Amino acid sequence: MKQISTVLTAIDFSDSSDNAFKMALSMAKSFSARLVVLHVINEPVDLRGFYVPHISFEKLEEEIEAGAKKMMESFCARNIADFDNYESVIVAGLPHEQIIAQAEEKSVSMIVLGTNGRTGLDHILFGSTAEKVVRNSSVPVLTVRLADGEQD
Repeated sequence: MKQISTVLTAIDFSDSSDNAFKMALSMAKSFSARLVVLHVINEPVDLRGFYVPHISFEKLEEEIEAGAKKMMESFCARNIADFDNYESVIVAGLPHEQIIAQAEEKSVSMIVLGTNGRTGLDHILFGSTAEKVVRNSSVPVLTVRLADGEQD
């Protein structure tokens, strides 16, 4: 079995990603591995052709990025106080593409993702980031669902 040396988990600050984060942190501790905590800023719709009062598109992107950095700092301060072998990464793009790209760039051994278990029409319309990563990743992917009774 391949040694697990780096674990990547993608968080969107939801309950399902929180469960996956806890699993990834536990694995990183158990295997003395490095933990990469990734947040992908989903690219907003390009509004440059429309009138949006009081804010430029560039300013909006800067504010979204600044907000994501504050949320990540707060998340890491609350959840990784006793573990220092980690790095947090914030990138913009399509989540499934960026998760795979960061996994390759960081040479991760495993990806741990949360899933909210969409089914039926909701799944058909919106798809699943976790499913797209599982289908396209060159490294193992562990998906973690919400526990029964939890809501995303």
